[in-house]
Amino acid sequence: MSLTTVSERDIRKPKALANAKNSLLWMVVVALTLRLVAMCFLFPERIDPDRDHWRLGGEAGRIARSIVEGEGFSNPLFGKTGPTAWLAPVFPYLLAGIFRLFGAYTKASAIAALALDCLFSALTCIPIYFVAKKHFGETTARWAGWSWAFFPYAIFFSADFIWATTLTTLLMTLVFLSALHIEGSSSMWHWVGYGALSGFGGLTDPVVMSVAPVLGAWAWYRLYKGGREWLAPGLGAVLALTLVVAPWFIRNYETFHKFIPFRSCLGLEVYFGNNQDSWHWGPPGYHPSDNENEWREYQQLGEIAYTQKKLHQGLAFINSHRFLYAQQTLRRVVYLWTGFWSFSRRYLQEEPADPFNMIFCTGLTILTLIGLRQAWFLSPQIAMPYVLVFLFFPLIYYLTHPEDYYRRPIDPQYVVLAAYAVASRVAERKVRLANIRTQVVTATIK
Repeated sequence: MSLTTVSERDIRKPKALANAKNSLLWMVVVALTLRLVAMCFLFPERIDPDRDHWRLGGEAGRIARSIVEGEGFSNPLFGKTGPTAWLAPVFPYLLAGIFRLFGAYTKASAIAALALDCLFSALTCIPIYFVAKKHFGETTARWAGWSWAFFPYAIFFSADFIWATTLTTLLMTLVFLSALHIEGSSSMWHWVGYGALSGFGGLTDPVVMSVAPVLGAWAWYRLYKGGREWLAPGLGAVLALTLVVAPWFIRNYETFHKFIPFRSCLGLEVYFGNNQDSWHWGPPGYHPSDNENEWREYQQLGEIAYTQKKLHQGLAFINSHRFLYAQQTLRRVVYLWTGFWSFSRRYLQEEPADPFNMIFCTGLTILTLIGLRQAWFLSPQIAMPYVLVFLFFPLIYYLTHPEDYYRRPIDPQYVVLAAYAVASRVAERKVRLANIRTQVVTATIK
């Protein structure tokens, strides 16, 4: 290799790095600006005082207020019902910090919480960029990062919805990126970091644990197949995850005298999505937040007994309506991948934007599957982490019930693959045009 070539590479590398940093900065700035602008139009809905400000954080807001008032992690609904494990702890404590600074259920708190959600969503551009770059190169990385900056779901849910969703999305993407890096690393610290990050993600939203162990197992297998040290790093990740989540598990056991891994309300989720009301993916009237009878039952039985009873009721319904349950499960699969639930008049009155959402969601899914197919042809090892996410993440929602925001934490994987599908098609077209020009020039010369 000539000295000139080495010198040129030495010059180009720092310049490319500077360009990448510049591009990332602009992605985040533009993404944050778009989200904050949208927030200015949407936040008044969150300061509605109806039902004691229920729209400002729902159960998370109730728990946050209890923390600020010195009552601890408790009271997730409408009264003083005592300690709770209704939600994982990270977001309620984060919201409690906002309440402590700006006041519980104030306009300033609503704006601060939404602005923080917007920031989390904008920062997600960064891991998306690096995921795409690692697998598909710089061009796809730019396509993916800018696509996220303008991504409608990311803008709307961060600017309008005070919940753990945008933080979970950021953490899920970081877990995914970390899993890609530990595939080729035997560093104990890298694996310990992966385990700790996964544990923190689980304490933010347990759905992170639907994919983090699977991705970790895949990376572990890749180390083993590559003939590298694998046992100690994997055990280090498991130990780190255990140490991060253990305090919350211990707190729940000491409080409720029952093993509750992350949240207590799985039984309610089963009941909520499996009943005679199938006109909507989340029919009203089955949750203690919107049904007086359910709320009274929650108060009388207590949280743990109540959620256990709901689990038994949900399972009993499933057992006695097995064909209907199979139908509903299939509908949930279709809904999560296409946005389609029903075209009935009653449903469309409740969800008037669904036809437009269905077109966008279905189009995104098609592009994603094209990108996944291309990634598989490029290398099955590249495609496999995406396949694992798409297989395991939605399982719990297929079996219980979906919500419109449930799929958001894996939207970044959709965006990366969709960007790869578009970027590779554009690149192919450029190559074809260049070949045509070359042929024309050659023919002219001859």
